[in-house]
Amino acid sequence: MTEAAELPPAPEQARDVFGDRFADAVRYAELLAEAGVQRGLIGPREVPRLWERHLLNCAVLSDVVPEGVTVCDVGSGAGLPGIPLALVRDDLKITLLEPLLRRTNFLTEVVELLGLDHVTVVRGRAEEVMGQLQPVHVVTARAVAPLDRLATWGIPLLRPYGEMLALKGDTAEEELKSAATALSKLGAVETSILHCGEGVVDPMSTVVRVEVGESPGGVRFAAKRAKAARTGRARRRRG
Repeated sequence: MTEAAELPPAPEQARDVFGDRFADAVRYAELLAEAGVQRGLIGPREVPRLWERHLLNCAVLSDVVPEGVTVCDVGSGAGLPGIPLALVRDDLKITLLEPLLRRTNFLTEVVELLGLDHVTVVRGRAEEVMGQLQPVHVVTARAVAPLDRLATWGIPLLRPYGEMLALKGDTAEEELKSAATALSKLGAVETSILHCGEGVVDPMSTVVRVEVGESPGGVRFAAKRAKAARTGRARRRRG
């Protein structure tokens, strides 16, 4: 049996990034290295690079998230990037959206243990919860799917003039080009590639930003959105 990899000490940058929540960030890293590996949420080979590749890489997304907005982390998995973002930004209202029960169980345990009162865990697929969740200002995602497919899940969850922020690697520019037509049909009005975390992570985190206009999801989702709104109104009247 292979011996479990050891979690390295937190780098000095983590103290600056997480500030008053540094101890909680350490506890989260320990949970990922222990229960996260045991439950198959992350691979054991990721443990030695948890800080740089995962926690800090996700936390610096904070640099490009506006103040005081609502966020939905699609396909949150083990809580990346949603939980590191929550640790550094208590001004945000964050929903961790994840379809698998074993992952939502882990996320709920982490949220309760760390006292993240501004975070809600929801079990479900993005395409299933539209109309059940309030549209958000920002959708985040990391390592969920290629950009064109991710957009069909994430963009319809946005409110008008919201944005999707997808953490990507070296393929960001290529994915953005190949997804251009799909993004346009989904109501995207502007796209860009951002780099976050200078002096904190090397290489810096690469983020694809997709901004939408007044109809997130485009024509394809307009009827579905209207139906969901009517259903919501009917439920409120009955209640």
